[in-house]
Amino acid sequence: MKIADIKNPVSTLSGAGTATVKALSNLNIFTIGDLLSFYPRDYEDRSHRVSLNQFELSKKIHTAAKVISHEYFGYGKMKTLKIIIRDETGSASLIAFNRSFLEKSLPVGSIISVTGTFAVKYNELQSSSFEAVMISPDGNLEDYKNTILPDSGIIPVYHLTAGITRKILTKLISSALKQYVIGIDSEVPEDIIRKRALLSKKDAIKKIHQPENLQDVTEARKTLIYEELYLFEKTMLKRAYTHKGALPGIDFKEDTKDEGCEITDTQNDFSPKQAALLETLPFSLTKDQLAVICKMNEEIDRGYKERASLTQESTAPLFTMQRLLQGDVGSGKTLVALFASLRVIDWGGQAVFMAPTEILARQHAENIAQYTEKLGIRVAFLTGNVKAAGRKTLLKALKEGEINILIGTHAVFSRDVVYKDLQLAVIDEQHRFGVLQRQAIIEKGKQLFNNTYACPHLLMMSATPIPQTLALTVFGDLDISTIKTMPKGRKPVITYLVSEGHEQNAYNAVRQELDKGHQAYFVYPAIEESEDDSENESIKSAERAFAELSKNYFSNYKCALIHSKIEEEQQSRILDDFRYGKIQLLFATTVVEVGVDVPNATCMVIEQADRFGLSQLHQLRGRVGRGSSQGYCFLIYRKNITENGIERIKVLKETTDGFVIAEKDLKLRGPGEITGTIQSGDLQLEIADFSRDHEILLLAREDALKSFSN
Repeated sequence: MKIADIKNPVSTLSGAGTATVKALSNLNIFTIGDLLSFYPRDYEDRSHRVSLNQFELSKKIHTAAKVISHEYFGYGKMKTLKIIIRDETGSASLIAFNRSFLEKSLPVGSIISVTGTFAVKYNELQSSSFEAVMISPDGNLEDYKNTILPDSGIIPVYHLTAGITRKILTKLISSALKQYVIGIDSEVPEDIIRKRALLSKKDAIKKIHQPENLQDVTEARKTLIYEELYLFEKTMLKRAYTHKGALPGIDFKEDTKDEGCEITDTQNDFSPKQAALLETLPFSLTKDQLAVICKMNEEIDRGYKERASLTQESTAPLFTMQRLLQGDVGSGKTLVALFASLRVIDWGGQAVFMAPTEILARQHAENIAQYTEKLGIRVAFLTGNVKAAGRKTLLKALKEGEINILIGTHAVFSRDVVYKDLQLAVIDEQHRFGVLQRQAIIEKGKQLFNNTYACPHLLMMSATPIPQTLALTVFGDLDISTIKTMPKGRKPVITYLVSEGHEQNAYNAVRQELDKGHQAYFVYPAIEESEDDSENESIKSAERAFAELSKNYFSNYKCALIHSKIEEEQQSRILDDFRYGKIQLLFATTVVEVGVDVPNATCMVIEQADRFGLSQLHQLRGRVGRGSSQGYCFLIYRKNITENGIERIKVLKETTDGFVIAEKDLKLRGPGEITGTIQSGDLQLEIADFSRDHEILLLAREDALKSFSN
């Protein structure tokens, strides 16, 4: 029996009254299975006594004491009980806020066990956060010197809610363990349990809740983490096979010189339109770009060949490319996606590019139109703002196959959008789209061959480098390719750290670049000032900075302001003016994080940079230095920055490798904040952590692959 199969309501347990059951629901505990899967968040080691005189050396005191007296202070509703206690090393006061009932349960002269955090306040040792249990109503403290105290040993610490104390929760869990743990089966095969030195599931569940020592905790956690990641990986592999007819692969190799095709092999490996595009490029493709293009060519061709050979008796899913293409900012992912589109077009199909914003979609449309101008490729642009008349004409042409590549926002999978033969969907900045949106665009190209459905090939692109750990989990159902080599001639951006109060140094450097004919960005964490800022200092806003600096320090330069509250059409006009040099200095929020490609921009100033995540800072920094001139980035940090905070942004100064930065960001922020809506609704981990449990994850994936293959 699996834990998830134990559907008996918690109300069937002794001690689970109506109020308790209601309170448990606030912790999402409804069944016995939920209760047993509600793992401790931490543990307290109460194996040994810790006397009052050790309060500065230990997190918590755990000692036997005698109640000396009761006192009250305050008046009316503020009247509070103070319990004076003494152990063999000294005296202390227990401040019992809203716990006057302790006067009766802990009478004067009684011997008690007390556990809590203590500190010196008002010239005495005090604790207002404590647990206390009476051992005896009277007696000598000396007689209990060797007595095992209540709640000794390794004590689980759980997330609690109003109406649920630790004692209530542990009592209910203990009752559930007695009744159900013997019937719990492991979901990991026995041979893997032996191979990885894991516990049985029932032993792991018992030890995670009722450990006898810290070794029990270690073994139980290892087992449960492994099982969770193993089952997750199996699910992802099954989904991959169902969707694409093959198991996923991940290529994180640093050097791709021995893989893929060489430039001299274009006649054999490139289709006619791919070869024609290659000839028009004023630069050479990098080795990483070539390797990915050739791999995608193989997969696209395989998909078409399998469809051609499909018979009525075929039962296996048709192969469909499902690939994540990740690369640092400026590595040339869009061009690679265009080559994949041309491969599909040469086969007679259509391609669609979907971007999260109109600004980014428009830039893709402009760049791709330039590349394909001489290839006889018809490119169209579609967003929610396209006028009705033009939209009708566009949709008619799309349905009849006259449009080869459609580029746009989420509008490209609207109900009235019909493709003649959609064979490739490219999703840029994939972290901005959820699973449902991704599936919607795939459904647009779904076709029936005999008795089998074929879906369009899927290429997802990410300019945010994704650590291997995260890729193995969140994208476990995708093949993953990485572009690490940058175009020749690209200079790494030089990054400076500037303490708040010395901004003028950065401003002077910006002015020097502007005087050379270059352009610059100023980026801020907020659009406007907030009146309810919880911190002692305000968040710097783009609006206020623009108002002050454009009129004062940069009054001789053409300045503009852009942020998300400005209508998209106006944003596009501002960016166009910036792109064509009509604007020299752009004040912005993170709206410029993606999709803004201005080769003449050489400077970026990020105010209160310590408020941003590392990967986000790296993304922003990637907006400058995209031309032949040297790029500069100034990270201005707050005076009260923590030691950890300064170490974080030092990473940006030390490296321009987005993958190194992403690994650091993952450790600092966790996967949830980084991934956003990538797999929204797909993943609910109870105990495992992607960044912390990296080694276990790799073992689980290895075992899941072998198990699935067998």
